[in-house]
Amino acid sequence: MVKTQQQIIDKYSQKLAEASVNIENTKKLIDKLSFIRIGLFMVEVLFFVLLLNSADDIWRIVVQFLMIIPVFGFVFIVRKQSKLDSQLEFEKKLLWIYQNELHSLSGLENGYNNGSAFESDAHPYTSELDVFGASSLFELVNRCSTKSGNDVLAASFANKSTKENIRQRQESIKEITVYINETFEFRAHLLGHNTNKVELIKEQLQSKLGEQLVFTKNSFLRLYVRLVPFITVFLLLGGLFYGGVFWKLFSFFFFAHIAWNSRFSSKIDLVFHSFSGGSNLLNEYAKAISWTENQKWKSSYILNLFDSDTPVSGQIKSLSKIIQNFDSRLNLMIGSLLNALLLWDFRCCISLDKWVESSSKNVISALNYLGDFEELISFGTLSHNQPAWVFPEVEELFSLSTTAIGHPLIKESKRIVNNFNLETTPTVDIVTGSNMAGKSTFLRTLGINMVLAYAGAPVCAKSMNLSVFSINTYMRIKDSLNESTSTFKAELNRLKMILNNLVTDKNTFVLIDEMLRGTNSRDKYLGSKVFVEKLIAEKTPALFATHDLQLADLKQQNQHTLRNYHFDITINNGEMLFDYKLKNGPCETFNAAILLKEIGLTLD
Repeated sequence: MVKTQQQIIDKYSQKLAEASVNIENTKKLIDKLSFIRIGLFMVEVLFFVLLLNSADDIWRIVVQFLMIIPVFGFVFIVRKQSKLDSQLEFEKKLLWIYQNELHSLSGLENGYNNGSAFESDAHPYTSELDVFGASSLFELVNRCSTKSGNDVLAASFANKSTKENIRQRQESIKEITVYINETFEFRAHLLGHNTNKVELIKEQLQSKLGEQLVFTKNSFLRLYVRLVPFITVFLLLGGLFYGGVFWKLFSFFFFAHIAWNSRFSSKIDLVFHSFSGGSNLLNEYAKAISWTENQKWKSSYILNLFDSDTPVSGQIKSLSKIIQNFDSRLNLMIGSLLNALLLWDFRCCISLDKWVESSSKNVISALNYLGDFEELISFGTLSHNQPAWVFPEVEELFSLSTTAIGHPLIKESKRIVNNFNLETTPTVDIVTGSNMAGKSTFLRTLGINMVLAYAGAPVCAKSMNLSVFSINTYMRIKDSLNESTSTFKAELNRLKMILNNLVTDKNTFVLIDEMLRGTNSRDKYLGSKVFVEKLIAEKTPALFATHDLQLADLKQQNQHTLRNYHFDITINNGEMLFDYKLKNGPCETFNAAILLKEIGLTLD
């Protein structure tokens, strides 16, 4: 049974309430443990006072034994509290995710990246179809926390795809949607981490770490590091029981280890720098990867993301443990002591080198495919949140037809839908109409839904069938003071780009909104006429929005290759009423005279 959007909103509200209760319960438990820690400390103080006031008898021995119990209890409580702190942090992330879904469904800003870094005026369509940046398609869809996830999502919107790839992606997004309730926890594990740290770790594993760890491959070094704990224990016991020469040997080894560690400190620091503080991050990533490994995926697109049959999450946890041990050196006192007694930094570097040889390739692949899962989950969330949207049918032969298509960035309560279809052969469709009647919005509606369709996502329509086109747009041409480019020059540059693209790619689809605004009306008409004729000659389908009715007259010379559509207005007691519905034929009603009259100017 397909849920309504209101039912989906209610479900998010329920999850939000449950997450709030879980957070409150976890906080109460943490507070309770804090009181227990204070109590254990007080008990330890009490035992210490008893010890000071006890005679040297059996009672003193009992008190000494009892003093151990609060210490062990304190350590246990600290560990338990640490786990609860992590749990609380995770529950807060889940709460944020549910709040963000409710905000997005209410038309508020999505808390994830809006993709402004991917904006480019030079791209054939992304800047003019609101694909990236504030209030964009990317902002609507994005649920990616990692850099690779954002990159993959941006590429799916900006790059041309194939019919087979689109079909496979649709299959995978539908499968992901089935697991949508589990994806919230997946997203929570990846949320809020330093993405630059992840990229630094990936870079280290991929290209630098092996070379940096060459110094650990010395066989004597490895043997000695393995024996150091036994040598240290032997010398300590010898010093405690026999003193003399054992303490001298212990002191010699103690300072020799410090000197040896100092000699290699620059190489050790180089290895440590990119991993420091990454233990918790990798643990959370391992949990996310573990979820991807434990599902019985069926879609070929998802199965092809996995390079290894061996679970990688365990290998990442092993790396996390090594980094956690390595982080001990951040405490100067503890780090110095561990290096003096156990050559701790060398031990961690050797463990890291062994791990690199056995696991690094698989882990790099897994850290990368997390981004692919995030991207699919972004589209799966869109499909879940918009149950009325449909997955389009991608055709082999030339086609584009759609019913009840609307703009995905306009609220449903304000959204006007239209039907549209191409002929079986390419045509140039002239769309005329007055200002504010809906021409530009319709062109963007069609274009942005095509972008969604080619990403394998559902579209904001009742139905959609289309073949794979290369989209080219000409809508928001701007001058550039930095590049000393006038509006007219910018328009010519855009036209040149489109002409080059339609010659090299015969499956180009062009959307043009009011061409050549930066020149006089005569040149504008003649330039537009020539461009329309070029599109017809190249058999390139196009929608051409314009105020110039003369272009609609080209129908007389191009009966089978040019069509006329329009958006009109109704005037009632001097008031303009728009229905934003696409209609056949050229427009006959314009609003310039009415608008000018409102500011005190009258046209004869």
